[in-house]
Amino acid sequence: MQNTTKTPRKPNIRISQSDHARLSALASTVAARNPEASDELLAELERARIVADGWVSAGTVRMGSTVTFKPDTGDRKTITLVFPGEADISEGKVSILTPIGTALIGLSAGQSIMWTARDGRRHELLVLAVNQPAPEGDGAERLAPASPAIAASV
Repeated sequence: MQNTTKTPRKPNIRISQSDHARLSALASTVAARNPEASDELLAELERARIVADGWVSAGTVRMGSTVTFKPDTGDRKTITLVFPGEADISEGKVSILTPIGTALIGLSAGQSIMWTARDGRRHELLVLAVNQPAPEGDGAERLAPASPAIAASV
């Protein structure tokens, strides 16, 4: 009889060129003082499909996204994925360098992923909805329609 315990394959993820560049630099910067977080982030960046900045769908988690997900540990949670200096758990702002932040980057609504918490326990989460921050600049991007799944979740 074959061994039926199989580690599920991680889902396909997409990351914009600018997020990829900024996150690669961040991982290198923190490598000496936080090698575990750096290694996890670099592993996710390595397996990601890198796409042009305008080609990441509105339903994909990127830096600054507000994500609603269902963890295997309880009720749904909504957080905003941020760089370490902006992190504030009381405001729901979670650093990309946390295990859950690293797990979320590049996922889309409907995808799930297994991740390992700092205490070593394995967890699974399901992304329910992704919302992007209001674009900066001239506002032309605001005219672009969101995906139906995102529009329905707002």
